[in-house]
Amino acid sequence: MMRALFGFLAAVALCFAGPASAQTTTRLSIGTGGTGGVYYPLGGGMAAILSKHVPGWEATAEVTGASVANLQLIGQGKQDFGFSMSDSAYDATRGDGKFKGHPVDARTLMVLYPNKMHVVTVQGNGINQLTDFKGKRISTGEPNSGTEVMSLRLLEAAGIAKDVDRERLSVAEGVNAMKDRKIDGLIWVGGVPTAAITDLAATPGITIHLLDHAQYADAMNKKWGPLYVKGIIPAGSYKGQDKDVTNIDVWNLLVADKKMSDQMAYTIVKTLMEHKDDLVAVHREAKNITLEAQANGSPIPMHPGARKYWEERGVKFAN
Repeated sequence: MMRALFGFLAAVALCFAGPASAQTTTRLSIGTGGTGGVYYPLGGGMAAILSKHVPGWEATAEVTGASVANLQLIGQGKQDFGFSMSDSAYDATRGDGKFKGHPVDARTLMVLYPNKMHVVTVQGNGINQLTDFKGKRISTGEPNSGTEVMSLRLLEAAGIAKDVDRERLSVAEGVNAMKDRKIDGLIWVGGVPTAAITDLAATPGITIHLLDHAQYADAMNKKWGPLYVKGIIPAGSYKGQDKDVTNIDVWNLLVADKKMSDQMAYTIVKTLMEHKDDLVAVHREAKNITLEAQANGSPIPMHPGARKYWEERGVKFAN
């Protein structure tokens, strides 16, 4: 009788052991972007690091529409953290632009690297400056992406927002459309090099032409806030690019909801920084994640848990 009782109790214990152990697994969703950009491989690297080095965590990088979509998903509680350009994050917390009526209480975990706006066309089509896109067909980025937000602001600053035929394509789709001569150019905001642009530059019979556009940064900042910086895409970043191109930079952020626990935010940032070399191995833009950028690279507040880690590393915040 006692043996049967012990057997029954053991069976009950086993039944409860499975679900209990499963509950110890913390699953995290990381919002990235399209497969042709930098967010996706870098997010995959982050997921691998967190899954490997934090006991009980399983992180997954998700393909998304990038900045705006990531912030919307975070605000809806469908995503734990993700990548965003700083201008989209700024709009989200203020309830402006794509977030009008639906603000997102986002917080920065990490200031990443400066995203570089690319205005891409090909040699020999008569397009030598941004205003030459009047009457032309151009991709301004996929819906709900930071690229789309910034592209429309650039075209407005140049005075041609209503004079172009817009396609809303991902960078990979835009590159394919350019190869097929279906569009005359594309705007993309991402790291250097971006895989899809590298692919376009390596296509036989095509010589890419990146257009200077840094002169529009002041007008964009005047209307939208101090978010944009004049930069350079160095010569040789892509095949056929034989000179520096002046462009507009915007910082990339890793963002989460304000409600994320301080301990989780701290652990994410600490683990990623302790294994930064692994991120650099995934994409060289990770080299540009610096302590210096954390203090003033984000227009939205730093998450308290992340701030604790950065302050331990000697970062001094203004407030």
